[in-house]
Amino acid sequence: MLHIGLATRDITPTRPAVIPGQMHIRIGRTALDPLTLTAMALDGGTPDGRAVIISCDQCYVTREVNDEVAARLGKRIPDLAGRPVFLNPTHTHASFQIDEIGYPDPGAGVMSASEGREWLIAHAVEAAVEAWEQRRARQIGRAFAHAVVGCNRRAVYASGLARMYGSTADPQFRHVEGGADHTLDLIFIWDEDGTLAGIVIDLPCPAQVDSAIHDFSADFWHEIREELRRRLGAHLLIVPLCGAAGDQSPDLLLHSRLEAEMRARTGRSVRQDIAMRVADAVTGALAWTKPMSGPVPVKCISVPTRLTPRFVTMQERDWAVARREEAYQRGDMPGDLWPQRLKPVIEAYDGNRSLTEVHPTLYILRLGDAVIATCPFELYLDLGLQIKERSPAAQTLLVELAGGCDGYLPTERSIAAGDYGSHPVSSAVGVQGGQDLVEATVAAIASLFPEGRG
Repeated sequence: MLHIGLATRDITPTRPAVIPGQMHIRIGRTALDPLTLTAMALDGGTPDGRAVIISCDQCYVTREVNDEVAARLGKRIPDLAGRPVFLNPTHTHASFQIDEIGYPDPGAGVMSASEGREWLIAHAVEAAVEAWEQRRARQIGRAFAHAVVGCNRRAVYASGLARMYGSTADPQFRHVEGGADHTLDLIFIWDEDGTLAGIVIDLPCPAQVDSAIHDFSADFWHEIREELRRRLGAHLLIVPLCGAAGDQSPDLLLHSRLEAEMRARTGRSVRQDIAMRVADAVTGALAWTKPMSGPVPVKCISVPTRLTPRFVTMQERDWAVARREEAYQRGDMPGDLWPQRLKPVIEAYDGNRSLTEVHPTLYILRLGDAVIATCPFELYLDLGLQIKERSPAAQTLLVELAGGCDGYLPTERSIAAGDYGSHPVSSAVGVQGGQDLVEATVAAIASLFPEGRG
């Protein structure tokens, strides 16, 4: 019998903190809405059927933070020692800093990165312990739906080059670079008496409607939680997962004027609009979903991988040099975030820095005929769709930026078009590494489904 525990924590800082996600420093002092962390503990009755998923309203989670949470949890709960534990962020750009990434000293009274790291770790461990200790026999049912949230955020111009968030009103604009994924992969969780206890929602879009504000915020996930609880019960816990969305955004490039016009008519904000679309899709799918019958196989594995580093071209080196000069002209210092990030690209091409392999750990979790598969990258949609379409599972939930943060993983056409997200300044793995990740993930999923395609 499958046992599941759920627990949540408010992780909103109680004092000012640096907000990561932009190249300039922002200090959060107030909260628009709570930052939330939700832990889901799974126990299929055998050691390899135990795992913990911890979703959090964070910009990213480092591998060091993930490993420390797993280590502390293993000491508190011996049954979880050595078992897969992974944190995954909703990728809001309105959370708090957890590592030193080059922002200038914010001054006295502001929570340091080390304090933010400990704040997150402590809350994650406590929520995971509570979820494990309160696990009980529960039923699950999977579902699939659609809701327009994210679209491709890279505009391509007549030159063949792309710009992230580029203007589509530019006379040189030709097309958006890639497709969009409006799907929702859902897992409903019921108590034995039929009460809906939780919903896992895998949505392929970062929580970045308000990506440059100076307040703490869960972004659109706050409105989604509120709307679903209004419809389905205040007790309901939501486990958000960010799907493959390295080139996706809720800031729609196309039809933006018409979108704004219709929101003005309804009186809803972008975040409220997203929440209504998601809630409509979720409740619609729930009406047609029943718990899985019979035994629910549960197995989770950790898959270490080795990915070839991306090599820097002369054109990419020149781009980095030009961006560094622009930064200096704006007043940035060599030690500031953007110049610091550009420096390794220039040094790698010039032979002053060695490129090293990237060693991500993938977590693959089978739940009945469904699977949850992770990667620590901002995974471009095309790569994610390859995994989902080739997976032998009946339904595949992908989770990006889980267990660590190794930057963007772009596609071949995106690398050719350049700009941030597809440039080595933000991407340590190139075309071959991306395909290797796809193959490793598909193979790992297949190992959990010896019976073949569901």
